[in-house]
Amino acid sequence: MPRELPHPSAPNTTDTSSPSAGEELVERTAERDRLWDLSPDLLAVVDYSGRLLRVNPSWGRVLGHQESMLLTQHHTGILHPDEISGIRSLLEHMKSTQKPTRLQNRLRTFDGSWRTFVWTLSPEPGGDRFYGIGRDVTEEHNQANVLTARTAERDQLWTLSSDMLARADYNGMMLAVSPAWTRLLGFSEAELLSRPYSDFMHPDDTEETLTALAQMGDTGSPVRFENRILTSAGDYKPIGWTVVPDPDGDTFIAIGRDFTEARQHEQDLQLMQTALLQSQKLEALGQLTGGVAHDFNNLLTAVMSNLDLLSKRLVGDERAARLIDGAMQGAQRGATLTQRMLAFARRQDLTIEPRNLAQLVERAAGLLRQSVGSLIDLQLDLSRPVPLALVDDNQFDLALLNLVLNARDAMPEGGTITVCVDHHPSASSDFGYVRLIVSDDGQGMDSLTLEKATQPFFTTKGIGKGSGLGLSMIHGLALQLNGQLHLESSVGHGTKAELWLPATDIIDVSIPPTASQFVLAETGTRALRVLMVDDDALIAMSTVDMLEDLGHTVTAAYSGAKALDILKSDAVFDLLITDFSMPKMNGGELAREARRLRPTLPILLATGYAELPSDDDLKLPRLAKPYLQEQLRAEIDKIALR
Repeated sequence: MPRELPHPSAPNTTDTSSPSAGEELVERTAERDRLWDLSPDLLAVVDYSGRLLRVNPSWGRVLGHQESMLLTQHHTGILHPDEISGIRSLLEHMKSTQKPTRLQNRLRTFDGSWRTFVWTLSPEPGGDRFYGIGRDVTEEHNQANVLTARTAERDQLWTLSSDMLARADYNGMMLAVSPAWTRLLGFSEAELLSRPYSDFMHPDDTEETLTALAQMGDTGSPVRFENRILTSAGDYKPIGWTVVPDPDGDTFIAIGRDFTEARQHEQDLQLMQTALLQSQKLEALGQLTGGVAHDFNNLLTAVMSNLDLLSKRLVGDERAARLIDGAMQGAQRGATLTQRMLAFARRQDLTIEPRNLAQLVERAAGLLRQSVGSLIDLQLDLSRPVPLALVDDNQFDLALLNLVLNARDAMPEGGTITVCVDHHPSASSDFGYVRLIVSDDGQGMDSLTLEKATQPFFTTKGIGKGSGLGLSMIHGLALQLNGQLHLESSVGHGTKAELWLPATDIIDVSIPPTASQFVLAETGTRALRVLMVDDDALIAMSTVDMLEDLGHTVTAAYSGAKALDILKSDAVFDLLITDFSMPKMNGGELAREARRLRPTLPILLATGYAELPSDDDLKLPRLAKPYLQEQLRAEIDKIALR
């Protein structure tokens, strides 16, 4: 128990008859006074009611209060309100037990802040007061609070971190693992700590990983590496590690980040880059294909028109007729190929109108049955009511024939082809889609072949048996019509091809007969004065020959500028026929100037593909290249009858 501090006013009862005893008392009293005055701790004499009886100067130095103020107020004036009740209970207990006690509390300073003290309290035996020594632990307390907060933060980071945190030794065991291990891998903490960490590494990565850890132990330098870590499901996750040795030299800290998502992003980015490159290649190929097809159409126009005219002049020569017919068939096959090329390039001239696809299929049924042969059972399922679809008749017929022939070729030993038309509602189109579905029970395609099926010039039919443009043509047509082409196939289970075309809100209209179903009647159209414009002299010459053979008078011009000069003259014309694709001034620009000069002059536009801008307001009649004399005459008759 601490010795009672002497009170300055206490009577002196010591025997001072001996000079040495008096001197010793004075010296001890002086020492205690110096301790009282110089002690950094707070020293006090307090009664059990809470009134301060004596305080040393440290109270003023530490708290800033004057001694007179401290001795005239109750101690509760400087105690923290949250601690008053507890201190009272503790003092009552000390008074009743007469045993020293310790406590911690906060005292208010003169400027209103709070400081923390640890007190040692000793009761006066049998008295009504006690002695207290208070040590200022504010800085220690603050440091402890900071440490506690940092520890809590680190615990939270350990618990919530998405990275895998671990402490391990060089003997192959993990000593502590964060919850992220369980979240990512599925193993419990007990499983992770009871097995060597090499058990969780991919066998191909174990040696390299352990070598890196051993080198770190030798050099004391952190290391980085990546390996694959086993999950409870049996697969592996790619983990990137940063490993730092502990100063003790026996353990290390490891931080592992799951690279699964990053690897997936890399793969997705690579796929997007590949798709972009493929798209750029296809765009370039489309431009090249469209240009080649346009030029080829011009050549075919000259070939077919001259063969057509020649056949009329060799009447009665059967051998010449056969030769001309063979050449014409070859030219027509070339025209079909250019149509496929233009469809792939999405540059064919389309006449898009609402059509009943079921009726279009039914109209082509005879040709389809002849094309598939006797080994194929062709079944048409056209009973479902469907709205009209926006489509070009001729291109739809070509797409239908291509799909059916592809299905036939997939069944060399025979089988069943089913052609179906139905309606498919879809949020991506106002009225959904009308679907042409062609299914077969043939050999089917594997995933790699299916992926390449719509690529241009890809074919599985062997050299010379297919152009590889059939499906790419249909795909291009679908896109040009704002539709879609879907393919489903698996080896041994056949193929299903779906051509989706935008539906309308029109329920039904009758479809007109095709050109092959009627014979153009003689109209008796009068002879016309025609201005023929084409920058290709061969085409111009062939067209002039066909027009003159029909009885018309023709003036030829080989550029738009020359044609304008002629139109500015006094020459009279009943019809202007112009090519579209010409240098310096194309056919559309020529037509606009011609309308300004001669507003009533009919204009017929000959074009190899749909080169007119979408906002064209002239709405000119078009003659698609290549064309025969009869097709040219029919278009002229239509214009003449307007």
